[in-house]
Amino acid sequence: MLFEKGNFYHLYNRGCNKDAIFLHETDYNDLIKRIQSSKHLDYLKILSYCLMPNHYHFLVQQTSDIPVTQWIGYIFNGYVQSFNKRNEHSGTLFEGRVRFKLITDTNYLIKTVIYIHLNPVIAGLVTKPEDWKYSNYPDWIGLTNSSLTDYKFINDTLDNKNEYKTMTSEALEDKLLQKEIEKELE
Repeated sequence: MLFEKGNFYHLYNRGCNKDAIFLHETDYNDLIKRIQSSKHLDYLKILSYCLMPNHYHFLVQQTSDIPVTQWIGYIFNGYVQSFNKRNEHSGTLFEGRVRFKLITDTNYLIKTVIYIHLNPVIAGLVTKPEDWKYSNYPDWIGLTNSSLTDYKFINDTLDNKNEYKTMTSEALEDKLLQKEIEKELE
């Protein structure tokens, strides 16, 4: 079985032809509200996420026997219909089905969280990850407390909130990580 209870998955997708999937703040807010009302805690825990203008990332832990792709399909099918109506768009919004990576290594799990949170900085959208309001980085460093974040994971992983801020600062200096993100953003 590909998707199993307890496993961690990095879910991501981008707009068809690398086009924007979020045109306005209303689009971002619509998706966040859909997630909040999706009863996602019945299916998964969200460790980290970042919504970018032309793609998205979620790092989740599956907590039931229902595959995480079923949840993300539900969320984005509704989002696409709403986006198309709101923005007078028709046709395909995404390149294809959600892509995913199973993550089994704890070090790679933390690296993926950092990778997700640094996307807007490396893309040049903000200078600090806490300035991007469409990710849960502020939850990780204690600035906000949203219903989309699994705080138990954060508390079990970090000694304190400053530790994660230091880790992301050091990662910004890591040219290899920057190249990985820049390659994805091309």
